[in-house]
Amino acid sequence: MGSAGNGRRLGALGVAGVLAGTVLVGCGDGGGPKEAADASSAKASPEAEEQGTRAVRSAYDRTAEEDTAKVALRVRTSTEGRSETAHGQGVVDLEDGDSVMTLTAQGQRIEQRVIDQVLYQKLPKGQAPGGKPWIRIDLGKVAGQQGAGGQGVNDPAQSAAYARAITDKDVTRKGTATIGGVRTTQYRVNVDVAELPNGDTLRKQVGPTLPMDVWLDDEGRLRRQQLDMTVKAPSQSAERSSGAASSAPGKVTVRTVMDFTGFGTEIEAEKPPAGQVTDMTGKALEQGKRQS
Repeated sequence: MGSAGNGRRLGALGVAGVLAGTVLVGCGDGGGPKEAADASSAKASPEAEEQGTRAVRSAYDRTAEEDTAKVALRVRTSTEGRSETAHGQGVVDLEDGDSVMTLTAQGQRIEQRVIDQVLYQKLPKGQAPGGKPWIRIDLGKVAGQQGAGGQGVNDPAQSAAYARAITDKDVTRKGTATIGGVRTTQYRVNVDVAELPNGDTLRKQVGPTLPMDVWLDDEGRLRRQQLDMTVKAPSQSAERSSGAASSAPGKVTVRTVMDFTGFGTEIEAEKPPAGQVTDMTGKALEQGKRQS
């Protein structure tokens, strides 16, 4: 399989993480991850800027070449002065995008698997619909809806497209940081949304650019990726019994941080028994239509 395909599949983990953060966010905490860092960011020479751009563009492929990795996930959602955070950890197959993770949200533990672009989640006892412990969402079908709007930023192909949507002026070296005991170089990237798939639709949701930070080790592999999004929340009606008018759309900011360690870790991702699964793909598609 070519390296470009590996990069696209690496992006699938980001999709699962954003979906998990949207559905399963827990109680909020303080600011972002704290690591030992050198925050200096003196203006780099044109040659250094070009080198940084090449490093960022190749990072997904260099990481995918490791086949598998342990991943720690953090998704913080903020709206109307409130913040909620979900945490996750597990292993991802960088070749085919499968993953096995455990998520913690609202003080509860959720088991999650992504297999062949299908998301499975085992919810806390008594919370899953249909009396079955697992739910299922076909990420491929959800992504197929993006041309009509919906949650376009969750398209699995778009994480790899980030690398193609940047130029020399979009990448800034921010300094160095030690993450998990590994020395890394941090780059700030402004992704041109118009260059992403369904860019026109996506611009209406998140604006002209997406700010992203990546921390690369000495071998050019991703050790941390942080993506910040501000999206328009759908209008919400007040309680129907009150007869109040619908409120205006608000804004939701989502910060997704993924840390990569343990390259080469073995992974076994298996589908739950069919009799224990309720398919929620239709509900996810309906939600996407309402938010478009």
